[in-house]
Amino acid sequence: MKEGTIQKKMDVLRAQGTPEVKDFQQFVLSFYRSRGREFPWRATRDPYAILVSEIMLQQTQTDRVVPKYEAFLKEFPSVEALSKASVADVVRMWMGLGYYRRALNLHKAAKVICEERGGDFPTTIQELRSLPGVGSYTAAAVGAFAFGIAAPMIETNIRSVYLTFFFPKRRVVTDKEVSQVVEETLYRRDPRRWFYALMDLGVELKRLDRSINTRSKHYVRQSKFHGSHRQVRAAVLKTIAEKSRRFEEVLSELSYPQEKIELALTQLEREGFVIKKRSGLFAVPMK
Repeated sequence: MKEGTIQKKMDVLRAQGTPEVKDFQQFVLSFYRSRGREFPWRATRDPYAILVSEIMLQQTQTDRVVPKYEAFLKEFPSVEALSKASVADVVRMWMGLGYYRRALNLHKAAKVICEERGGDFPTTIQELRSLPGVGSYTAAAVGAFAFGIAAPMIETNIRSVYLTFFFPKRRVVTDKEVSQVVEETLYRRDPRRWFYALMDLGVELKRLDRSINTRSKHYVRQSKFHGSHRQVRAAVLKTIAEKSRRFEEVLSELSYPQEKIELALTQLEREGFVIKKRSGLFAVPMK
Protein backbone atom coordinates (compact mmCIF):
# COMPACT_ATOMS: atom_id res chain seq x y z
CA MET A 1 0.00 0.00 0.00
CA LYS A 2 1.67 3.20 -1.21
CA GLU A 3 1.56 6.48 0.69
CA GLY A 4 -0.90 8.04 -1.75
CA THR A 5 -3.15 4.99 -1.47
CA ILE A 6 -2.98 5.15 2.32
CA GLN A 7 -4.10 8.77 2.28
CA LYS A 8 -6.95 8.08 -0.14
CA LYS A 9 -8.26 5.14 1.90
CA MET A 10 -7.90 7.18 5.07
CA ASP A 11 -9.94 9.97 3.52
CA VAL A 12 -12.68 7.53 2.55
CA LEU A 13 -12.85 6.08 6.06
CA ARG A 14 -12.80 9.47 7.76
CA ALA A 15 -15.51 10.74 5.45
CA GLN A 16 -17.84 8.24 7.15
CA GLY A 17 -17.53 10.19 10.39
CA THR A 18 -17.04 7.26 12.74
CA PRO A 19 -15.72 4.37 10.61
CA GLU A 20 -17.58 1.08 10.52
CA VAL A 21 -15.69 -1.53 12.53
CA LYS A 22 -15.27 -3.95 9.62
CA ASP A 23 -14.08 -1.19 7.28
CA PHE A 24 -11.58 0.01 9.86
CA GLN A 25 -10.28 -3.50 10.52
CA GLN A 26 -9.91 -4.20 6.81
CA PHE A 27 -7.94 -0.99 6.29
CA VAL A 28 -5.58 -1.66 9.20
CA LEU A 29 -4.93 -5.28 8.23
CA SER A 30 -4.54 -4.38 4.56
CA PHE A 31 -1.90 -1.82 5.51
CA TYR A 32 -0.08 -4.44 7.57
CA ARG A 33 -0.06 -6.97 4.73
CA SER A 34 1.71 -4.49 2.45
CA ARG A 35 3.71 -2.30 4.87
CA GLY A 36 4.17 -4.34 8.04
CA ARG A 37 7.59 -4.22 9.68
CA GLU A 38 9.71 -7.20 10.70
CA PHE A 39 11.49 -7.50 14.06
CA PRO A 40 13.11 -10.50 15.76
CA TRP A 41 10.56 -10.46 18.60
CA ARG A 42 7.77 -10.80 16.05
CA ALA A 43 9.22 -14.12 14.91
CA THR A 44 8.64 -15.82 18.27
CA ARG A 45 5.85 -16.66 20.67
CA ASP A 46 8.22 -17.32 23.56
CA PRO A 47 6.71 -15.26 26.40
CA TYR A 48 10.14 -14.65 27.95
CA ALA A 49 11.59 -13.24 24.72
CA ILE A 50 8.49 -11.13 24.18
CA LEU A 51 8.64 -9.80 27.75
CA VAL A 52 12.29 -8.82 27.20
CA SER A 53 11.37 -6.97 24.01
CA GLU A 54 8.44 -5.14 25.57
CA ILE A 55 10.50 -3.97 28.54
CA MET A 56 13.29 -2.81 26.23
CA LEU A 57 10.87 -1.01 23.91
CA GLN A 58 9.53 1.18 26.70
CA GLN A 59 10.69 4.72 25.81
CA THR A 60 13.31 3.36 23.39
CA GLN A 61 13.25 3.32 19.58
CA THR A 62 13.13 -0.01 17.77
CA ASP A 63 16.39 0.49 15.85
CA ARG A 64 18.27 0.86 19.15
CA VAL A 65 16.50 -2.13 20.69
CA VAL A 66 17.14 -4.73 17.97
CA PRO A 67 20.90 -5.29 18.56
CA LYS A 68 20.54 -5.05 22.35
CA TYR A 69 17.63 -7.50 22.30
CA GLU A 70 19.57 -10.05 20.26
CA ALA A 71 22.68 -9.71 22.44
CA PHE A 72 20.66 -9.92 25.65
CA LEU A 73 18.93 -13.15 24.59
CA LYS A 74 22.23 -14.63 23.46
CA GLU A 75 23.62 -13.94 26.95
CA PHE A 76 20.42 -14.90 28.81
CA PRO A 77 18.54 -17.29 26.47
CA SER A 78 15.88 -18.27 29.00
CA VAL A 79 14.09 -16.89 32.02
CA GLU A 80 16.06 -19.38 34.12
CA ALA A 81 19.37 -18.04 32.78
CA LEU A 82 18.33 -14.47 33.56
CA SER A 83 17.17 -15.38 37.06
CA LYS A 84 20.61 -16.85 37.85
CA ALA A 85 22.53 -13.88 36.44
CA SER A 86 24.07 -11.21 38.65
CA VAL A 87 22.72 -7.69 38.72
CA ALA A 88 26.12 -6.57 37.45
CA ASP A 89 25.89 -8.80 34.37
CA VAL A 90 22.34 -7.69 33.62
CA VAL A 91 23.27 -4.02 33.91
CA ARG A 92 26.28 -4.50 31.64
CA MET A 93 24.12 -6.13 28.97
CA TRP A 94 21.61 -3.29 29.29
CA MET A 95 24.21 -0.56 28.71
CA GLY A 96 23.12 1.81 25.96
CA LEU A 97 19.37 1.46 26.53
CA GLY A 98 19.08 3.75 29.55
CA TYR A 99 16.25 3.73 32.09
CA TYR A 100 18.10 1.05 34.03
CA ARG A 101 15.24 0.49 36.44
CA ARG A 102 13.69 -1.53 33.62
CA ALA A 103 16.65 -3.93 33.70
CA LEU A 104 16.41 -4.32 37.45
CA ASN A 105 12.67 -5.03 37.26
CA LEU A 106 13.16 -7.53 34.44
CA HIS A 107 15.75 -9.33 36.55
CA LYS A 108 13.40 -9.34 39.53
CA ALA A 109 10.56 -10.64 37.35
CA ALA A 110 12.74 -13.55 36.20
CA LYS A 111 13.51 -14.40 39.82
CA VAL A 112 9.81 -14.30 40.74
CA ILE A 113 8.98 -16.65 37.86
CA CYS A 114 11.74 -19.12 38.72
CA GLU A 115 11.92 -18.93 42.49
CA GLU A 116 8.28 -18.32 43.42
CA ARG A 117 6.46 -19.93 40.49
CA GLY A 118 8.85 -22.82 39.85
CA GLY A 119 9.62 -21.60 36.34
CA ASP A 120 5.94 -21.46 35.40
CA PHE A 121 5.58 -18.38 33.19
CA PRO A 122 2.35 -16.40 33.84
CA THR A 123 -0.27 -16.97 31.16
CA THR A 124 -3.02 -14.53 32.15
CA ILE A 125 -3.17 -10.74 32.22
CA GLN A 126 -3.72 -10.75 35.97
CA GLU A 127 -0.73 -13.01 36.61
CA LEU A 128 1.48 -10.98 34.30
CA ARG A 129 0.50 -7.78 36.11
CA SER A 130 1.86 -9.25 39.34
CA LEU A 131 5.42 -9.28 37.97
CA PRO A 132 7.79 -6.44 38.96
CA GLY A 133 7.79 -3.64 36.41
CA VAL A 134 4.87 -5.04 34.40
CA GLY A 135 2.01 -2.60 34.01
CA SER A 136 -1.30 -2.87 32.21
CA TYR A 137 0.11 -2.27 28.72
CA THR A 138 3.04 -4.69 29.05
CA ALA A 139 0.79 -7.41 30.49
CA ALA A 140 -1.67 -7.02 27.62
CA ALA A 141 1.15 -6.97 25.06
CA VAL A 142 2.73 -10.18 26.33
CA GLY A 143 -0.74 -11.68 26.57
CA ALA A 144 -1.52 -10.83 22.94
CA PHE A 145 1.84 -11.60 21.35
CA ALA A 146 2.68 -14.76 23.31
CA PHE A 147 -0.71 -16.26 24.14
CA GLY A 148 -3.18 -14.69 21.70
CA ILE A 149 -5.20 -13.00 24.46
CA ALA A 150 -7.52 -10.35 23.08
CA ALA A 151 -7.46 -7.47 25.55
CA PRO A 152 -7.38 -3.73 24.80
CA MET A 153 -4.04 -1.96 25.15
CA ILE A 154 -2.69 1.48 24.34
CA GLU A 155 0.78 2.73 23.53
CA THR A 156 1.87 5.77 21.55
CA ASN A 157 1.45 4.28 18.05
CA ILE A 158 -1.86 2.60 18.78
CA ARG A 159 -3.11 5.84 20.31
CA SER A 160 -2.15 7.69 17.10
CA VAL A 161 -4.38 5.44 15.01
CA TYR A 162 -7.45 5.92 17.17
CA LEU A 163 -6.98 9.66 17.55
CA THR A 164 -6.76 9.91 13.76
CA PHE A 165 -9.82 7.86 12.88
CA PHE A 166 -12.18 8.17 15.83
CA PHE A 167 -11.35 11.53 17.40
CA PRO A 168 -10.22 13.65 14.42
CA LYS A 169 -11.65 16.95 15.69
CA ARG A 170 -11.18 16.52 19.44
CA ARG A 171 -8.43 18.59 21.08
CA VAL A 172 -8.25 16.67 24.38
CA VAL A 173 -8.91 12.91 24.43
CA THR A 174 -8.43 10.63 27.43
CA ASP A 175 -6.98 7.13 27.26
CA LYS A 176 -10.18 5.87 28.87
CA GLU A 177 -12.10 7.06 25.80
CA VAL A 178 -9.53 5.59 23.45
CA SER A 179 -9.49 2.27 25.32
CA GLN A 180 -13.23 1.94 24.93
CA VAL A 181 -12.93 2.23 21.15
CA VAL A 182 -9.95 -0.15 21.12
CA GLU A 183 -12.20 -2.68 22.87
CA GLU A 184 -15.07 -2.12 20.43
CA THR A 185 -12.88 -2.51 17.32
CA LEU A 186 -10.60 -5.31 18.54
CA TYR A 187 -9.90 -7.97 15.91
CA ARG A 188 -10.37 -10.94 18.21
CA ARG A 189 -9.59 -13.62 15.64
CA ASP A 190 -5.91 -12.66 15.69
CA PRO A 191 -5.02 -10.05 18.34
CA ARG A 192 -1.30 -10.61 17.80
CA ARG A 193 -1.47 -9.57 14.15
CA TRP A 194 -4.01 -6.85 14.94
CA PHE A 195 -1.87 -4.99 17.46
CA TYR A 196 1.27 -5.30 15.35
CA ALA A 197 -0.75 -3.81 12.48
CA LEU A 198 -2.00 -0.93 14.62
CA MET A 199 1.53 -0.16 15.80
CA ASP A 200 2.93 -0.09 12.28
CA LEU A 201 0.10 2.05 10.98
CA GLY A 202 0.60 4.41 13.91
CA VAL A 203 4.28 4.83 13.01
CA GLU A 204 3.25 5.81 9.48
CA LEU A 205 0.56 8.21 10.69
CA LYS A 206 3.00 9.95 13.03
CA ARG A 207 5.40 10.33 10.14
CA LEU A 208 2.65 12.10 8.19
CA ASP A 209 1.58 14.20 11.18
CA ARG A 210 3.94 14.44 14.16
CA SER A 211 1.40 16.36 16.23
CA ILE A 212 -1.22 13.59 16.46
CA ASN A 213 -0.52 12.55 20.04
CA THR A 214 -0.42 16.11 21.35
CA ARG A 215 -4.22 15.88 21.38
CA SER A 216 -4.05 13.12 24.00
CA LYS A 217 -4.68 14.25 27.56
CA HIS A 218 -1.85 11.94 28.56
CA TYR A 219 0.72 13.34 26.14
CA VAL A 220 4.06 14.12 27.77
CA ARG A 221 7.01 15.42 25.77
CA GLN A 222 10.09 13.34 26.54
CA SER A 223 12.77 15.38 28.25
CA LYS A 224 16.16 15.80 26.60
CA PHE A 225 18.81 13.30 27.64
CA HIS A 226 21.91 15.42 27.03
CA GLY A 227 22.85 17.33 30.14
CA SER A 228 20.05 15.77 32.17
CA HIS A 229 20.17 14.00 35.52
CA ARG A 230 19.41 10.78 33.63
CA GLN A 231 22.63 11.22 31.68
CA VAL A 232 24.64 11.66 34.89
CA ARG A 233 23.05 8.56 36.46
CA ALA A 234 23.75 6.50 33.34
CA ALA A 235 27.38 7.65 33.22
CA VAL A 236 27.97 6.93 36.91
CA LEU A 237 26.39 3.48 36.65
CA LYS A 238 28.34 2.63 33.50
CA THR A 239 31.61 3.67 35.15
CA ILE A 240 31.00 1.54 38.23
CA ALA A 241 29.68 -1.42 36.22
CA GLU A 242 32.92 -1.48 34.25
CA LYS A 243 35.04 -1.53 37.41
CA SER A 244 34.44 -1.06 41.13
CA ARG A 245 35.67 2.38 42.11
CA ARG A 246 36.00 4.77 45.03
CA PHE A 247 34.06 8.01 44.91
CA GLU A 248 37.22 9.99 44.09
CA GLU A 249 37.85 7.70 41.10
CA VAL A 250 34.32 8.17 39.81
CA LEU A 251 34.71 11.91 40.23
CA SER A 252 37.98 11.97 38.28
CA GLU A 253 36.59 9.69 35.58
CA LEU A 254 33.58 11.89 34.84
CA SER A 255 33.35 15.58 34.01
CA TYR A 256 30.10 16.33 35.86
CA PRO A 257 29.88 18.56 38.95
CA GLN A 258 30.56 16.76 42.22
CA GLU A 259 27.08 17.43 43.64
CA LYS A 260 25.43 15.81 40.61
CA ILE A 261 27.60 12.71 40.92
CA GLU A 262 26.91 12.50 44.66
CA LEU A 263 23.16 12.72 44.04
CA ALA A 264 23.32 10.06 41.32
CA LEU A 265 25.32 7.71 43.56
CA THR A 266 22.93 8.22 46.47
CA GLN A 267 19.94 7.37 44.30
CA LEU A 268 21.60 4.40 42.62
CA GLU A 269 22.60 2.99 46.00
CA ARG A 270 19.10 3.47 47.40
CA GLU A 271 17.52 1.77 44.38
CA GLY A 272 19.82 -1.25 44.53
CA PHE A 273 21.92 -0.63 41.43
CA VAL A 274 25.06 0.16 43.42
CA ILE A 275 26.44 -0.95 46.78
CA LYS A 276 29.23 0.57 48.87
CA LYS A 277 31.62 -2.01 50.22
CA ARG A 278 33.48 -1.79 53.53
CA SER A 279 36.59 -1.02 51.55
CA GLY A 280 34.93 2.17 50.33
CA LEU A 281 34.58 0.86 46.78
CA PHE A 282 31.29 1.37 44.92
CA ALA A 283 30.22 -1.71 42.93
CA VAL A 284 27.26 -3.19 41.12
CA PRO A 285 25.87 -6.04 43.30
CA MET A 286 26.42 -9.61 42.20
CA LYS A 287 23.11 -10.97 43.53
